[in-house]
Amino acid sequence: MLFRSRFLLLLALAALLAFLSLSLQFFHLTPVSSAKNGINGKSRKRIMADPLTEPPGADPVYEALLYCNIPSVAERSMEGHAPHHFKLVSVHAFIRHGDRYPLYSIPKTKRPEIDCTLVADRKPYHPKLEAFVSHMSKGSGASFESPLNSLPLYPNHPLCEMGELTQTGVVQHLQNGQLLRDVYLKKHHLLPNNWSTAHLYLETTGKSRTLQSALALLYGFLPDFDWKKIYFRHQPSTLFCSGSCYCPVRNQYLEKEQRRQYLLRLKNGLLERTYGEMARIVDVPTKQLRAANPIDSMLCHFCHNVSFPCTRSGCIDMEHFKVIKTHQIEDERERREKKLYLGYSLLGAHPILNQTVDRMQRATEGGKEELFTLYSAHDVTLSPLLSALGLSEARFPRFAARLIFELWQDREKPSEHSVRVLYNGVDVTFHTSFCRDHHRRSPKPLCPLENLVRFVKRDMFVALDSSSTNYFEACHREGA
Repeated sequence: MLFRSRFLLLLALAALLAFLSLSLQFFHLTPVSSAKNGINGKSRKRIMADPLTEPPGADPVYEALLYCNIPSVAERSMEGHAPHHFKLVSVHAFIRHGDRYPLYSIPKTKRPEIDCTLVADRKPYHPKLEAFVSHMSKGSGASFESPLNSLPLYPNHPLCEMGELTQTGVVQHLQNGQLLRDVYLKKHHLLPNNWSTAHLYLETTGKSRTLQSALALLYGFLPDFDWKKIYFRHQPSTLFCSGSCYCPVRNQYLEKEQRRQYLLRLKNGLLERTYGEMARIVDVPTKQLRAANPIDSMLCHFCHNVSFPCTRSGCIDMEHFKVIKTHQIEDERERREKKLYLGYSLLGAHPILNQTVDRMQRATEGGKEELFTLYSAHDVTLSPLLSALGLSEARFPRFAARLIFELWQDREKPSEHSVRVLYNGVDVTFHTSFCRDHHRRSPKPLCPLENLVRFVKRDMFVALDSSSTNYFEACHREGA
């Protein structure tokens, strides 16, 4: 009996300490963000770092595991956290599609045998998976913008097709959707009970993996939703730039960045020898193997715990994988230092950030439409967004990555609105370019919306070191 009493006392004390710790972190009284996420100048650890498990240096296997994002226990997240007198007004979510089958194959090797049918009792498991399949089978008459209406609503091939979403990818976004439902609907009541098509803005590229990822997240968010209330718009560009895609200067930055990547690869003797050895194993010229982008297929083998391919001349193995993955990490590091990619990102991300800011401003004026916005996209969508926002230490977007903007209203001062930015559940607001120094100058716990508006409407062009004052001028200036 005495032991039981002591145990209960210790349990209560631990709960109290955990609550006090979270409260201090939330109100910025302890520097948890800079210590944990490592975006200050002293630490090189990056967003989503776990100080208990992360290796002290760059570890290709550890980074690859984070990239795979294998579904496990429910993750902790900071979405929806704000002082009690703040009201959630709108949410704008950008996601990368979930785990997919490779887009490339290693020449002269057998494709990895991954089953892209959805089986409820097969790992990875999700309690809503069977219901999701049933609901998708009823959506054949759904009305989406062309060409989305010709795409399958869920993966269903015994042997995955190139680029197809896997069961892992579906489960990843069912989890994302359920997490957002628990926070935004159950806790903050973001959508009215009689929500309609007008309350949602849904947009995706024309790939089945992005549409299916969006539907999986949406089903987790709004289980058994009414198909008549769902309408997906098609976005032809992975930058989601709509009618503002023509930008010659952006393309110049991209060409310079690709040249930098090429020169870095040439300097890496170990990488070139590794490509040569792998080419010998599969009996193709090194140039052909490199063009086949073998890391894409190798990541599929790695994430699904499938052996790397073998031929009569030998096997591609973990050491080959580590060399190529390590080079990717080095490439990301140099990319941040050279800042050519930053120029590309500022111009590439501006149209979609501008749309988001415009939506937020309409919401502050009383607009009740588009309370929840979902863009289902790719790594080449999220990566420029992260860079443009100044989140240079953020990890490359993993499968089913999510970047979320929250708009809040101060109930005590209804004319004042604030924003929060979260990446994979981590609050990175005060690491963004537009709000990095705010909490050192102001007692306000959230970042004023005006900071984001000023950044998008003016400061993004200032960051390009140009005299441009708008997107068109920045895209067409001479001597860039």
